[in-house]
Parts: sequence; structure tokens; C-alpha cells
Amino acid sequence: MLHIEQVIIVEGKYDKIKLSSITDAVILVTNGFHIFKDADQLNLIRYYAKTVGIILLTDSDAAGFQIRNFIKGAVHEGEVYHVYIPDLYGKERRKIKPSAEGKLGVEGIDKASLLAAFEKAGVIAQESNAFLKTDPITRYDLFQLGLTGSPDSKVRRKVLQKELHLPELLSTASLLDVLNTMMTREELFQKFRISEAE
Repeated sequence: MLHIEQVIIVEGKYDKIKLSSITDAVILVTNGFHIFKDADQLNLIRYYAKTVGIILLTDSDAAGFQIRNFIKGAVHEGEVYHVYIPDLYGKERRKIKPSAEGKLGVEGIDKASLLAAFEKAGVIAQESNAFLKTDPITRYDLFQLGLTGSPDSKVRRKVLQKELHLPELLSTASLLDVLNTMMTREELFQKFRISEAE
């Protein structure tokens, strides 16, 4: 598993699944053209561009370039890296027929080609165990703070996400990934001590 410091932006959940088998990076999904009207997700992308940098990894078809260019135009500060997958023709295993242009998307590209694309773009990857956080935020921490496992957990997560300007549609697993890039475990618990006292 490779560690990539930047946040990777992909189009769909299957792209994310593919990349998650290669890297421990935070991976955000645009949900295709949904990014055009998702202000929260776009703000999160801007936040990451300014703090750690983002990597745009869209499909090599017209739609992928449209999404890539939209994000590139919407991010005015920070680092944006462009990783391009090669034009390979075929069909992903889960699909009945090829895409309109007949090209494989990110999910259909083999691991070696993906790694070569990152290397070509100048993105540096290292073995992930060198970067393990010493005291990461865990699922148990979210449970202790009432963000999972209680009747009002969903409401509490939405309040936290709104306060941190995070997208409303983040899953619990994605929220955990994002929190670990934004703050320490101690800072998260401190935030809840302050808000409970108010």
C-alpha cells in the first residue's frame, strides 16, 4: 500500500474502490457531473488544494475532461496535480457494454498503469507505514462522541459536518478519513468539550 499525501479526486465510487487497493490516500468522489452543483464538496476540494494539494484523476473521455476542467477552474489557490490515464479501449467487468467512447475508466485501468500515471505526473508515493499517524481518530472515538451508535448520531454528524464545512453526503467512513486529515484526536475531543459546555 502506497502513501500519497495529496487528496485524490475521482469521478465515481468504483474508481475510489480501485484506488483504495493501491493507496491509503484520502479519495473524494465527484459523483460525475453532480460536482457542478455540490458547493460543499467543491469547498472541501478547495480546502484540500490549499492544505495538502489535490490530484485530479478523471476518466480520459470527454465527460472526464469536462469534470477535470470544471474543478481546475474552481480551485484558485493551492496545489493541483493532473494525473492522466492512458486511452485504453475495452469494457469494465461490471458493465454490460463499453462506455460511449469505448475507453476504460479509472476503475478499469490496471495497477501498474495507474502507478505509472502517478509517477509520470510527478506525484511521489512512499510506503504507507512510514506515515502512520501515532494517535489517529478511530471509529470508537466517533462512538464515544455520540457520532455513531446512538439514536441522534446522524444529527450530531450533520452538525459537525456543517460546522467544518464538509459535504452533507459524507459516509461515516469518509468522515473518519477527512477528520484524520483535518485535526488530531485531541483536537476533536476538545471541540466536543467546548460545544457541550456552550
